[in-house]
Amino acid sequence: MSINLSHTHGDSKYNQQKDVNSQKSKKSKKDLQRVPSRRNVRAKVVRNTSSIYAQPKISSSSKSANIVNQVINTIFRATIVGVGIGTLFGTFLASRDLTKPLFPEIDLTFLAKILPQTQESNTKKVAIPVEKMQEESTKKNLAATKVNFTKEDAKLKKKFATLTAKYPQHKVSAFFVDLDNGVYVNSDGIKPFPAASTIKIPVLVAFLEDVDAGKIYLDEQLTLTKSSQVSGSGGMQYAGLNHKYSAIHTATEMIISSDNAATEMIIERLGGRDKLNKRFEKWGLESTVINNPLPDLKGTNTTSARDLAILLAKVNQGQLISLRSRDRLMDIMTRTKTRTLLPQGIESGAMIAHKTGDIGTVLGDAGIIDMPTGKRYVGVVFTARPYNDVSARTLIQDISRSAYQHFKWYIPRSNQKTKK
Repeated sequence: MSINLSHTHGDSKYNQQKDVNSQKSKKSKKDLQRVPSRRNVRAKVVRNTSSIYAQPKISSSSKSANIVNQVINTIFRATIVGVGIGTLFGTFLASRDLTKPLFPEIDLTFLAKILPQTQESNTKKVAIPVEKMQEESTKKNLAATKVNFTKEDAKLKKKFATLTAKYPQHKVSAFFVDLDNGVYVNSDGIKPFPAASTIKIPVLVAFLEDVDAGKIYLDEQLTLTKSSQVSGSGGMQYAGLNHKYSAIHTATEMIISSDNAATEMIIERLGGRDKLNKRFEKWGLESTVINNPLPDLKGTNTTSARDLAILLAKVNQGQLISLRSRDRLMDIMTRTKTRTLLPQGIESGAMIAHKTGDIGTVLGDAGIIDMPTGKRYVGVVFTARPYNDVSARTLIQDISRSAYQHFKWYIPRSNQKTKK
């Protein structure tokens, strides 16, 4: 009896628990039905997104209005950019000195050797008259002297032509420069000529250039060697081997007595002919070359009237050598003993610093002339002649006289009354 009761009690309790569990499971199913599935969520998101980004229908009038707005917007932006660029460029120009090149020149030495070859290969060769080529070459070399060369004096050139026509047996080369105003005369002055003793002028300039650089001292002793004991003009050759002279004495005798041994001693001291020739080329002297020792009676050492005129003009302007050395050069050259050529064409009150040259077949003279009026000019004359023809001397004198009188009077003076 008791056992049945307990069994019945257990069944009823079990049934109650079963009912409770079934109710919970039903409730959880309902809750799960309320929660949307992932597929449903995605579908809703897509529907909502498509509804948000759906393009509204635009009429044709709205499209044309949008195009106009875009064009105006583009123009406005371009205008703003242009104004900005203009402002920046204006600021840049305001900070520049417009009197100077915007982009400075750059000296590219290696291109200087390449470009002329390239230009020659890419351009057609055109025949240029010889006179025009000489004129352009003259102006190019004269520009290097930093003297304001203006124009060629046609009247003086005509006078030279008239004079030389009287001496058909001579071939004349002359070059004159008025150092006050840059007027010059080129009468076949570019043609190379045997230099004779006029080659001693560039040697003297090179000597003084090294004195300025401290490479040579005026009072240092130079030795007469076998190679420098040459014949010809001058007396230093007779002093005997190993005789010593001061450098300034040697350079002075080279000019005033045209001493050949002194010249060779100076050339040796300066490093020899090759080094001097390179220096002459650096100075812009196109035809000035020392090929053999003096006296060089065959005329292998060359120069030109223009070369010597340009060299003397540079020295006068304080180039190549210092003003002190220029004064020393002028003092030495005014004491030249041979005064039968250019000095014969100037007046007594004038002063000339010059150097002559004579090897029998060629006669020449080059110098700087100071007139009593204060005018200064450079004159160089060479003439190829029959051997020792004395008429060459007269010809050079006549050319010198014609140039002196021309420079004296070709610029009219205003008659100024002196105040009492």
